[in-house]
Amino acid sequence: MSDTMQTRAQACEEAENIGSNPSANASIGDIIAARYHRRDILKGALGVAAIAATVSPLALAATQTARAAGTGFSFKEVAAGVDERHHVAEGYNADILLRWGDPVLPGAPAFNPAQQSAAAQKAQFGYNNDYLGYLPLPGAANPSQHGLLVVNHEYTNEELMFAGIGEQDSKAAAFGKMTKELVDIEKAAHGGAVIEVKREGGQWRVVADSKYARRIDADTVMEMTGPAAGSDRLKTKADPGGRRVLGMLNNCAGGLTPWGTWLSCEENFNGYFWGKLGDADPQAAAFKRYGVPGNWYAWGKFEDRFDIAKEPNEANRFGWVVEIDPFDPASTPKKRTAMGRFKHEGAAGILNKDGRYVVYQGDDERFDYVYKFVTAGKVDPANRAANRDLLDAGTLYVAKYNADGSGEWLPLTFGQGPLTAANGFKDQADVLIEVRRASDLLGATKMDRPEDVEVNPTTQKVYVILTNNTARKADQVDAANPRADNKFGHIIEMLLAGGDHAETKFTWEILVKCGDPAVADVGATFSSATTKDGWFGSPDNCAIDAAGRLWIATDGNSGKATGRTDGLWALETEGEARATSKLFFRCPAGAELCGPEFTPDLETLFVAIQHPGDDGPQWPAFGRASTFDDPSTRWPDFQPGMPPRPSIVVVTRNGGGKIAT
Repeated sequence: MSDTMQTRAQACEEAENIGSNPSANASIGDIIAARYHRRDILKGALGVAAIAATVSPLALAATQTARAAGTGFSFKEVAAGVDERHHVAEGYNADILLRWGDPVLPGAPAFNPAQQSAAAQKAQFGYNNDYLGYLPLPGAANPSQHGLLVVNHEYTNEELMFAGIGEQDSKAAAFGKMTKELVDIEKAAHGGAVIEVKREGGQWRVVADSKYARRIDADTVMEMTGPAAGSDRLKTKADPGGRRVLGMLNNCAGGLTPWGTWLSCEENFNGYFWGKLGDADPQAAAFKRYGVPGNWYAWGKFEDRFDIAKEPNEANRFGWVVEIDPFDPASTPKKRTAMGRFKHEGAAGILNKDGRYVVYQGDDERFDYVYKFVTAGKVDPANRAANRDLLDAGTLYVAKYNADGSGEWLPLTFGQGPLTAANGFKDQADVLIEVRRASDLLGATKMDRPEDVEVNPTTQKVYVILTNNTARKADQVDAANPRADNKFGHIIEMLLAGGDHAETKFTWEILVKCGDPAVADVGATFSSATTKDGWFGSPDNCAIDAAGRLWIATDGNSGKATGRTDGLWALETEGEARATSKLFFRCPAGAELCGPEFTPDLETLFVAIQHPGDDGPQWPAFGRASTFDDPSTRWPDFQPGMPPRPSIVVVTRNGGGKIAT
């Protein structure tokens, strides 16, 4: 529990910033400093000599010509700022498609914030929608106008969900007002949803009583599969076989596979557990490496499986990638252990040229790692069933970045290098359950909170989104590493040898360092064509549209330090306009933008607006704790007595047409 008042989103951010990596491995800051020597710094880029040190040569060249070059994104930029509402570029509609509590399953009751129940929530849209994926329905007359939306419901904010209780996870509150009934509602609001959507007459709507409609929550039966399934470390009193688990927790970003399944990623699972292991317990060190227990929720007060003193192995059953078949609502979700256990931000993949599937993943905590998983088998595009268990066998790799701009993928395979019994691993299951420690031993590069990792299928370049690292101290600053207390993050661009994503060698550059380029001490490296509204900080999710263009969603860009909210920015990656950024969509106060997803025809953009109103004193105009009874915004309903509601927004162009073209 925290010592001071903070929202659940702030608690999550704080936990991701703690850093539990005790290894002496080189950090990405060390690598950058070694790669870009002081003599290589170019003077005059954006008016700051030192900031050139960590940006690619292409980006440096772009700063000299970008003002004249313009940008490939055609829209009038939104003005950055903060208020109660959302804002989209001129000429576009941004309509609410679905809100927390709206009916999902047939027979679901209408949302009543004063009379919530777990039974109702299990049939309604969950809380804090994060990742979005769009899958065209087979046989649809227009695949871009009729399909399924898959949605993660990451976590809950009790102070914004329930009347009269306020923030509960501080030491002062000590969950005193949390009851079993409220906990059951929280559990039901987690997980995910499958929603059928259709565009008719230019308007998108949810298809009521769809046969595909589904809600997944913290009690949904799931199967453990792959090398760790059945491990002694996954066995519990309720599941002595170690193969059946209830629910998924803190599902952040995700991905879609070529065979039409949804990969949903468990991130900050540690926060759901409480209790204490003795120092002599054999799992104590492993739990510390993952930050277990986090004590963010009162679930362990009412259910033994969330108390590590009573059921320690339960925590090992979370932190996985979950594969779900959205076209079969009766199917059992699978936790694919071959892909490793850590705080997954996403699982975006690419069909490799040899037919294997490659999934990139980030472990979202300061000083943790970037991963990829390469399947052993090949995708059969003509036989969906043949791909059903493709993710149960393959090789998991962790990234090492070298100072000369090269890099290598290190295999996390039992028996190779230090991953042996001598270091406490008895089999591949142990390696996968303790992926972080295994990566420490391999010497992987410690990153600045790696979140989304996406491949551009047009260029084959891989983008690694690094949110921030405020651990850098003033005595670590030099010309090549000019930012102490780095609040704003950066984006790395990687290229695999020959465009082969199964290859173990790669090269890397920094696309952009984030923050306000007008403030010299920040050291941002946006193109000089980027306006005062176009820069951003704390990049989180990204999307690559059908035209091969990069879009960046932020989490933590808001607050007193920036005077603006989070939102969605269009970022140029090629040509003379490289590193030019423009603001397209702005969130309401306290909200984060997640899961930007385009339809194949580029005429629709879906975005998830998470935790609106979760800002408190960070917005000076409001200046106090934001709660159910006194929220900083009542977005999107703006009705008395209705709290702010996380929602999906659908963006289309006035009169039709492609977005930003």
